[in-house]
Amino acid sequence: MAEKTYRICCLPGDGIGPEIIAEGKKVLAAVGERAGVEFAFEDHLIGGAAIDACADPLPAETLDAARASDAVLLASVGGPKWDSTDPAAPRPEQGLLRIRKELGLYTNLRPVKIYDALAGASTLRPEVIRGVDMVLVRELTGGIYFGSHERFYDEGGAGVGGAAGQRAVDVMEYREYEVERIARQAFEAARKRRGKVTSVDKRNVLETSRMWREVVHRVHDEQYPDVELEDLLVDNTAMQLINRPADFDVVVTENMFGDILSDEAAQITGSLGMLASASLGDGVSLFEPSAGSAPDIAGQGIANPLAQILSAAMLLTYALDMGEQAAWIEDAVARVLDEGWRTRDIADEGTPADHILGTAEMGDRVVAAL
Repeated sequence: MAEKTYRICCLPGDGIGPEIIAEGKKVLAAVGERAGVEFAFEDHLIGGAAIDACADPLPAETLDAARASDAVLLASVGGPKWDSTDPAAPRPEQGLLRIRKELGLYTNLRPVKIYDALAGASTLRPEVIRGVDMVLVRELTGGIYFGSHERFYDEGGAGVGGAAGQRAVDVMEYREYEVERIARQAFEAARKRRGKVTSVDKRNVLETSRMWREVVHRVHDEQYPDVELEDLLVDNTAMQLINRPADFDVVVTENMFGDILSDEAAQITGSLGMLASASLGDGVSLFEPSAGSAPDIAGQGIANPLAQILSAAMLLTYALDMGEQAAWIEDAVARVLDEGWRTRDIADEGTPADHILGTAEMGDRVVAAL
């Protein structure tokens, strides 16, 4: 009989979401059996699936279930089915942004680590990616994604061209406390790692970035002088992630920059299907793979579930204080890869055809390795 039961709110979402979240649950169930705990999984709607069911990308029932759970495991949202140029039309991504805001999930952690067995899957040379082990710390509830957005017809007049036509405005803003708390998260993470933080901004252009840099430096000087701090402009960071990725330890940045850079960093590993993430705040935490819904392969049973499985490992670490059990999953994934098992996205020319697995088969291999 299980010593404890944890309630996990599962949000399969759209595209490949239902396929990969099933493997995350499968692996968690195996861990629970070995550890003597039980995971009670409850599936709820979000994103496009929720729009189809009730015209709301984040139904109240889903939000209530998330708040009542011990942790939230999310798969993916979105797809061309719900793309629209109508600004009033509901969008799947609105559900994701709202649940982050409603749960107060202001910190996103994305570890980027090279598995030796997958060094050949990266588009970068092995000597460039050798030793890559970084964490991207992204501010998640501020910035341009949560500023005001509007589109209207401009009658024209003074200015460049002066012609009438549509005008769109997106506002980026940050408050001092938002920068302070994400900076502390980054410095705390660095203290547990190699002791270096790279703060990314666009100080030469944006006023929000000028404040960002000032606040990050103040927090550093007053509370974390033992941590090395460097500043990089976001465009230079994009270049250096390709040029010298192994030099980075903890990278902290605002919402939109973090969204873009974390996907770039993921590609260093060879596939977005390998990158897990944790969204943390002061209450219930949410865990999701960094890849999208991949509607082009949805329903084919070939999606890589490893990022979802590694997100389940992060759930154990950050939500349930089960770091030892999280290490079981991480070690199992590494063993499966070392044995040469691959999904299609991480296979190379030397991968035997009988070692290329489908989604469920990869999940089964990880369970067996546990």
